[in-house]
Amino acid sequence: MMQDSAPTNYNATMRKFGAPQTIIRSYHYWSVLLRPAQVTLGALVLIAHEPANAFSELSLASFNELHAVTRHIESALTQAFQYDKINYLMLMMVDPDVHFHVLPRYAQPKSFVGMEFIDAGWPAVPNLSQINKTDTAINQQIMEHLKTYWS
Repeated sequence: MMQDSAPTNYNATMRKFGAPQTIIRSYHYWSVLLRPAQVTLGALVLIAHEPANAFSELSLASFNELHAVTRHIESALTQAFQYDKINYLMLMMVDPDVHFHVLPRYAQPKSFVGMEFIDAGWPAVPNLSQINKTDTAINQQIMEHLKTYWS
């Protein structure tokens, strides 16, 4: 079910979110990428490999693998950053490929690599317009930290 092999070609949504450089883990049907715009510390994008523009178009095998992938995401984010809640947002208004924005949520500011990360929407819906200003080096450190906790 799970594989550590990147897809051979990246859909438009994967490329928009920085693939292949931002890929934390690839599975057979899904890839987990670091969201370059860190709304909250450890914000991810979970993107389906299958060419589907509706959730219901995914194969049964993709849905089955999704169970394991979400367990890995939640385990890694818990160990890495001890989030308080987690939100999976499937918006697909701009990017048509099936994907989720995975946002760990924090009641209090979090510190990582000397930087303070704020969850501007807490305790309500995520505030996607308030981004924690990171650069490529900080994002790389977030990715490497998360990878150490991946199952």
